[in-house]
Amino acid sequence: MVAGAVASDDWTGLSRPLERVLGKRSANALAKLGLATVRDLVYHFPFRLAKRGELMPISQVSEGDAVTVIARVLSTNLRPMNSRRGFILTVEVTDGENDLSLTFFAKNPRPLQYHERQLTSGTVATFSGTVSSYRGQLQLSHPEYDEPDSEKMGRPIPIYHAAEKVPSWKIEKAVGTVLPTLTEADFPDPLPEGYRAAHGLPSLFEAITVLHHPQEEEPWKRAQLRMKHEEAVVLQTALAERGRQARKHSVTAYPSQDGKLRQAFDEALPFTLTAGQQKVSQEIAADLSREVPMQRLLQGDVGSGKTVVALRGMLQVIDGGGQAALLAPTEVLAWQHLRTIEAMLGPEHVLDVGLEILTGSLTAAQRRRTLARIASGQAGLIVGTHALLSEDVQIPFLGLAVIDEQHRFGVDQRDRLASGVHTLVMTATPIPRTIAMSVFGDLDVSTLRELPAGRAGISTTIVPAANQLWMERVWQRTREEVDGGGRAYVVCPRIEPEEGQASVVEIAAALRADPALAGIEIGMIHGQLSQDEKTGAMEEFASGRIPVLVSTTVIEVGVDVREATLMVIMDADRFGLSQLHQLRGRIGRGTAPGLCLAVTGVPDGTLAKARLEAFASTTDGFVLAEEDLRLRSEGDVLGASQSGGISHLQFLSVLRDTDIIEQARTAARDLVEKPLPPALTAEVERLERAEYLEKG
Repeated sequence: MVAGAVASDDWTGLSRPLERVLGKRSANALAKLGLATVRDLVYHFPFRLAKRGELMPISQVSEGDAVTVIARVLSTNLRPMNSRRGFILTVEVTDGENDLSLTFFAKNPRPLQYHERQLTSGTVATFSGTVSSYRGQLQLSHPEYDEPDSEKMGRPIPIYHAAEKVPSWKIEKAVGTVLPTLTEADFPDPLPEGYRAAHGLPSLFEAITVLHHPQEEEPWKRAQLRMKHEEAVVLQTALAERGRQARKHSVTAYPSQDGKLRQAFDEALPFTLTAGQQKVSQEIAADLSREVPMQRLLQGDVGSGKTVVALRGMLQVIDGGGQAALLAPTEVLAWQHLRTIEAMLGPEHVLDVGLEILTGSLTAAQRRRTLARIASGQAGLIVGTHALLSEDVQIPFLGLAVIDEQHRFGVDQRDRLASGVHTLVMTATPIPRTIAMSVFGDLDVSTLRELPAGRAGISTTIVPAANQLWMERVWQRTREEVDGGGRAYVVCPRIEPEEGQASVVEIAAALRADPALAGIEIGMIHGQLSQDEKTGAMEEFASGRIPVLVSTTVIEVGVDVREATLMVIMDADRFGLSQLHQLRGRIGRGTAPGLCLAVTGVPDGTLAKARLEAFASTTDGFVLAEEDLRLRSEGDVLGASQSGGISHLQFLSVLRDTDIIEQARTAARDLVEKPLPPALTAEVERLERAEYLEKG
C-alpha cells in the first residue's frame, strides 16, 4: 500500500466489509454465519424456494429447534395476562395441516397492537424463532417475522441457511440492500462465453441476481444449473492444470528390458495373469517407458490382484537402475506387503531387489541400517508406512512411488513422496466414475474387475443378534470351519467394553468360555498392541496355532491368510458399506469357499438394515460402491482427506451431475492448453487456497 493510502482504497465492490455497507449491528449478526464481506453475503445463496401456497411443514418442528416456518394466520387474541401485569398477544398459524402458536408479551398493549394489525387473519408470512412448549403445545415466543409485502405475494420465497438471531428473511433483506450497489463489472465471469453459449447458460451476474431475487421457478433453476457448470469447470480446470504441471517435468524413463528381474519374475509365476492384469500391466509398462511422469490410479476390487501388477512395475524400474517405494497406511499392511512380495519373488530373488521395510517400530539400530541401505541405493524396493515420509529418509534413485489405499493419505502426504517421479496410486475401494473424475481427475484410471481363477467365492448371511439359536449356530459354525482346517476372524467395532457395542476384549473372553469352541485357541489383535504383538498374532493365526482371531478393523485391508474361510462381523451395522466389503475380502482368498456372518440388532426398514441387505446381496465391489452413493451423502463418501475443494461445492453434486462433470472435464483439458481467462484463473486459485487451508 502506498504512503497516505487507507485500507478502503484497496476494496473492490465485493471485498467491502459488511459493516461499511449494512452497519455494525447487522454485520455482527451476519458474522455468526461466517459472512464478513459483500462477496461472502452475495455468495450465501438460498438453498431452496418456497411458494406462499406451499408452506413448510409445522410437523417437522421440535422443542428447542431454531426454525423458520412459512404459515397462514388463523386468528389473533390480545388480552391482559392473568398471573402477572402486562399483556399477551396469541397468534394461531397453520400450514394447512398442523397449527402453531405464536406469543408476544408487553407491559402495555400498544406494541402488541402493531403486531395484531400486521398479522390479520389470512396473512401469510415467514416466522423465525426457537420452539418452546407450554402446557403440551408447541409455540414460538416473540418470533421475528417478515412483514407481508403485497408486491412479493405472488413470488417464490428464497430460503437461506440461517441462525437463531439471523433468520432467513433478514438475510434476504441484507442481500436486497447490498446487491443493488453492484454491477456486472463486479462479477468477472469464470465461464468462457463460448461455453456459456454452448450450454445456454446466463452470465454470472444475471444468475446471482436471479438466485437471490427469484420471480419464477424456471429461471431460478437455470441459474442453479449455471452455478453447477461453473463449479464443475473450476474444479476440473484445477485438476487438469495439476495433471498438466505434473506431466511437464521430465523424469527417467524405464523401458522394459529382456533378461532382467521382471522377465525372470514372470517366468517363475505359478499362475497366469488375468486379462485385466495383463492390460493394466501393459498400461503401466508403457507409462514407465516415457520421460513424462506416470500419474495413474489403479482401482481393483478386493482380491483382484493389484499387488502383482504393482510389483511388475516396480521390477521394471529396478531393472533400469531405479528404486521403487511402496507406501502403506498401517504397519500391519506394510508387513503383509513385505511377506507377500517375498513370497512372490521367491527366496532367490529377494537379495537381488534389495527388499527393505521402514516402519515406526524399527529399533534405532535397525532404522540406521535401513536408512543407510536406502540412501546408498542398495535397497531397490522399499516398503514402508508414514515413516517413509520423514525428512531423514533419502531415496536418491526413486523412480516409482506406489501408494496403497490412497484415501488414508492426504494429497500433501502423497506429494511428499511422489512429487516428480512415476506414481501409481492404488485403492481396493472401487470408485464410481463421477467420484474418480472429481477427486482424481489429474490421474489416469486403470481398473481390475475380474478375480483370479480358482477362487471359490463368498456367501454372506445377516444374523439377528437377539436370536439365541442363530447366535449359538454362529459359534458352532466357527468350530466346523476350524475343524476343517480353516481360520475364522471375529471383528468387533471396539477394543474395550462399552454399553451396547461388542468389543474385542469381551467377545474373546466369551468365546474362550463357550463350550462350542472348547480346546480352540482364541487370539486377539487390535491397534493398542505393539507391532511385535500384532505381527506375532497374525503369524500364529496364519500358521493355525491360533485359528480364531478376534480383531478390530486393523485387519480390514491387505491382510492375506489363504486358509481364512469365516468372517463374523459383530455389530455389523456400525460399519460402512465399503468397510464391510473390505472386511469380507479377508476370507475366501484360497480355494476353499468363504462364509461371512453379519451380526446385527437393527430393525427392518432402517437405513442401517438397508446397507446390510445390500452388502449381503452381492460381492461385487463396484455394485456396492454405486449402492453406497445411493445410501450416503457425498461428504460421507468422499471423506475429508479425499475431498479437498469438493466439500466447498454449493451446487454441484459429484454423485448426480455426471453429465455436467464430463462436459466440464472435456472443456477443462482444452482450456489448460491455452492461457486461462483471468476470471477462471482467479477462481482456480481460490479453490486451491481452500484445499490448502483444509489440508492444513
